[in-house]
Amino acid sequence: MTDDENQRAVQAAVDAELRLLDPEVRARPDLVLELLDPEFTEVGVSGRRWDATSILTVTSGGSVSAESPVKVSQMSGTVLAPGIVHLTYFADNKGHRAWRSSLWRLTETGWRVYYHQGTPAAADSL
Repeated sequence: MTDDENQRAVQAAVDAELRLLDPEVRARPDLVLELLDPEFTEVGVSGRRWDATSILTVTSGGSVSAESPVKVSQMSGTVLAPGIVHLTYFADNKGHRAWRSSLWRLTETGWRVYYHQGTPAAADSL
């Protein structure tokens, strides 16, 4: 892949990650499912393991509100292989801070998150 293709792939994954964090998207299970890979798994900041079905109970339950959306900083990404992008960023959700890591893969229907992990962050970690 060329540098330009890599940049476009990373930007597509970043756009999809930010869309997944959008409170209006999270409130709609159909839109969330468009962004989750069928084999999606997550290890949350609590250490709990999630799959696509179980994560919908959290996202559609209003864990992110429009009044207090997740604040994202230090977003960066790299192409690991054609069609595979790794993103890392810092997220603050109502004072709950975590370092986040996502693996996105390109499918026939677009970019979908395959794996996501959150690691609690200390207050002085920035």
